[in-house]
Amino acid sequence: MSDEIQAGVWHGTTILTVRKSGRVVIAGDGQVTLGQTVIKNSARKVRPLGNGGVIAGFAGATADAFTLFERLEARLEQYPGQLMRACVEMAKDWRTDRYLRRLEAMMIVADPKLSLVLTGTGDVLEPEGGVMGIGSGGMYALAAARALIDTDHDAETIARKAMEIAAEICVYTNTNVTVESLDDTA
Repeated sequence: MSDEIQAGVWHGTTILTVRKSGRVVIAGDGQVTLGQTVIKNSARKVRPLGNGGVIAGFAGATADAFTLFERLEARLEQYPGQLMRACVEMAKDWRTDRYLRRLEAMMIVADPKLSLVLTGTGDVLEPEGGVMGIGSGGMYALAAARALIDTDHDAETIARKAMEIAAEICVYTNTNVTVESLDDTA
């Protein structure tokens, strides 16, 4: 048995956000692998948070991502309607807390006005052009979405097509896609 499997290392995922025409979408594939084995095809890596006012997707170790979802949910309760502040506070915790520092995941979060990428190194980044991808197939999905962003397609159509393209290239990405979206209600 390889060291990777013995250590329980979880590989791959593709998470993509597309913001266009007053709508933001986060899409994620459903494949979970352990080493070279697909152990689940229908994982839900994208979900609403903060009473549905925020959507988030994760790439990385599953248990770590759930810990981060819980931490972000707590920060959203502490700073309601302030996604940037909640994310910056969580990123500080993630970077400085001994336990959280060991978590291996990245997150994309969005509310109707703002999209952000959060990393364990303390980064809180706003995507350029309203498009960002993370995970093993993230750069493939990002490239596809950037190529499609100036077309007449809406955000969800772009995200679904980009995820399909990523799944054709990345062996750690499948076509079982979960999509969550929010409209700019202002």
